[in-house]
Amino acid sequence: MAGNPYLSVQALTKYVKRKFDADPHLRNVYVKGELSNVNNHPSGHIYFTLKDEFSRIQSAMFRANASKLKFKPENGMNVLLTGDVTIYEASGQYQLYVQTMEPDGIGALYLAFEQLKESLGKEGLFDERWKRPLPPFPKTIGVVTAQTGAAIRDICTTIERRFPLSEIILFPAIVQGVHAAPSIVRSIEQADKLGSIDVLIVGRGGGSIEDLWAFNEESVARAIFSCRIPVISAVGHETDTTIADFVADRRAPTPTAAAELAVPARDELFERVLDRKRAIFRFTSNKIKSERKRLESLQSSYPLQFPERLYRPFTERLLGLEGRLMRGTNDITGRRAIQLSRLSGMLTSYSPLQRVKDETRNVNILTERLTRNVHHDLRTRTDRFTTSVRMLKALNPLNVMERGYSIIYKEGNVANSINSLSVGSEVEIRLRDGTVDAVVKSLQTNDKEET
Repeated sequence: MAGNPYLSVQALTKYVKRKFDADPHLRNVYVKGELSNVNNHPSGHIYFTLKDEFSRIQSAMFRANASKLKFKPENGMNVLLTGDVTIYEASGQYQLYVQTMEPDGIGALYLAFEQLKESLGKEGLFDERWKRPLPPFPKTIGVVTAQTGAAIRDICTTIERRFPLSEIILFPAIVQGVHAAPSIVRSIEQADKLGSIDVLIVGRGGGSIEDLWAFNEESVARAIFSCRIPVISAVGHETDTTIADFVADRRAPTPTAAAELAVPARDELFERVLDRKRAIFRFTSNKIKSERKRLESLQSSYPLQFPERLYRPFTERLLGLEGRLMRGTNDITGRRAIQLSRLSGMLTSYSPLQRVKDETRNVNILTERLTRNVHHDLRTRTDRFTTSVRMLKALNPLNVMERGYSIIYKEGNVANSINSLSVGSEVEIRLRDGTVDAVVKSLQTNDKEET
């Protein structure tokens, strides 16, 4: 059919999209509403629905613009947006592509500050249990701030005036702008790695909230929390408050106040030493006076006026103990003398010489009896041995061989029967004075001969 009036869905959508894109009133529009269905995509894009009590529109904020946000968009938040309205061809819906976003009724930086403060507070980064005490007499003080500026000059002047013994090491950092937070983090980590810093001052001079914003960045807060050195936060003026102030071990309202916190005042130390010296002198003087009064009181006391009366009771007691000792010694000596006399009489009535004679006679009798028994046993055993020798001689085959007999061996065994031999057997004949090797030529039993 020629001149088909029907359009495809894609063609219609493209046409409508061109109309939207060509309308100048849909470019850079200002819209306010409430966020819902917020989706912070891993790619960095943010997708959400913008609504009021009557309508809603699908919206998107791409990563290039979303990365510039200081706060985190959340459901229910009222915002002020700028962006372009166009058609999303895939769904055919019109959509708002957001370029900027601001909280409605509250500043973006303030909102970001409150969000990060709440988040880090829930993690416990502000808890007092993590706060470390400052060293009373620091030898080395690190300072993270701009290399040029009033902050470093004020810190150096104050420390030199109050406690010139301390050494100051500057870790230069950018303290304002988009590169400030990474620079501050690097300087804190560098000071922490050095290992010789006793206390670290992190801060800068005053400025607007935008100027001080680097000290509200999460990366700076975590770097301060992770630092092993006690950290003093000194950002801006007394009325300025940053996230760094909450995380640091101590917060100073100004860089000058931070230097005063870091070191003691020389004049105050001198005055403290003098106070201690005066206190010691007063204590020593009072102690001497007290002990002198005590000595005078003792010297004028009744016992020291008549010292012999102090030890008179002990002398009398000593004399009594000596008398008891002498009497006890005499009693024991008398009893022992009586016992000795009784034992001497017993020894006299029982002569040890007679007992020695009796025992000697018994020993001689036993010796004589033992000698007779040994001689008798020896003769008995000698006779038994002689009889055994005669029997051995009588049974000794060598004695039999002396009379002309011999012994035949076959393969090392005695041939005691003709049945153990055969014609041609090799035998060994052992005589009295030697051996003869022979071969059996014939065998003869008692009744016949075998060849």
